[in-house]
Amino acid sequence: MDSSAPARHGRLDLERLRRNCARCSLHRLCEPAGIGASELERLDHVVRRRRPVARGERLFHAGDPLGALFVGREGAFKTVLVSEDGEEQVLGFHLPGELIGLDALGSGQHRCEAVALTDASVCEVPYERLTSIAMQLPELQHQLLRIIGQRLEREQDHIGMLVRRQAGERIALFLHGLSRRVAQAGGSATSLVLPMSRDDIGHFLGLALETVSRGFSRLQDEGVIQVSGRRVEILDADELERMANRETDTPRLQARGSA
Repeated sequence: MDSSAPARHGRLDLERLRRNCARCSLHRLCEPAGIGASELERLDHVVRRRRPVARGERLFHAGDPLGALFVGREGAFKTVLVSEDGEEQVLGFHLPGELIGLDALGSGQHRCEAVALTDASVCEVPYERLTSIAMQLPELQHQLLRIIGQRLEREQDHIGMLVRRQAGERIALFLHGLSRRVAQAGGSATSLVLPMSRDDIGHFLGLALETVSRGFSRLQDEGVIQVSGRRVEILDADELERMANRETDTPRLQARGSA
């Protein structure tokens, strides 16, 4: 959502707003089955104009009070916990259209910090005004609850992955999940440009940098992906999905050799 959308003859340009919101995680509110024009206009007035964020800039720090939620429009972010000795634990990555700042909903204070991985921009949604309008608009309230539920599911899956999955499975699951999210944001599911470093991926997956690099190389050797710097082409999406879901028991190269 972008409150910079121009008005025609003093009225909100609803079609322009819907196009601008197409990738937003709240976009269902802009559909005909969602809220009406007057309610959409009220929601649009809550959202602040697009805010540029430079690479490495923080949206918020641990301990900051919850003042707003953010929807990424361009670029990507990571959320991290930083220990006293400066070591980072990456909690998640956030792509265009995804809400950032949900960690503070429980206590009213952020438990982590959000860092721009690239030059980016966000829509800023003041939390108190959002909750006030959500109480009056059931569709908005329901959509917020869906987003929170989806985030909890993703976090539970991540914990399960760290406990049970082997290194190769973690990397396959990460790439498979990322490709689906990129597709939901309007990008290509098979041609990825990773905004995060291999080191960031390692901190997220609980793996050493060398292990991540070897995992990418193995997937490339097996013909599942093609890697060039941070660009990853998914050559065999079905095989990547099988590896992510542990549906394959026989090494791919052995299977090829016996064909």
